[in-house]
Amino acid sequence: MTKADLVDIIFGKVGLSKIESQNIIEMIFDTIKATLVEGESVKVSGFGTFNVKKKNARRGRNPKTGDELQITPRRVITFRASNHFKDMIEKTDA
Repeated sequence: MTKADLVDIIFGKVGLSKIESQNIIEMIFDTIKATLVEGESVKVSGFGTFNVKKKNARRGRNPKTGDELQITPRRVITFRASNHFKDMIEKTDA
């Protein structure tokens, strides 16, 4: 699913124009991104939680050459699905 698909769903179900639907989707994603950049978590009830975690510097190894290297500290985004969402996925036949 893409952002364009989300816009089409809002357009079809809510009745807003495609431009208004696209603006809403963009505002939601921009708000989520800005909140995560500030280091705060984003919890969407019934869906899950996005968190920003700090990873410390560590030693690593280049898998191709075997050379050791230093991996720099960084921040990464993690997602933890809600129990309700996990249950929905588990009950769905593939």
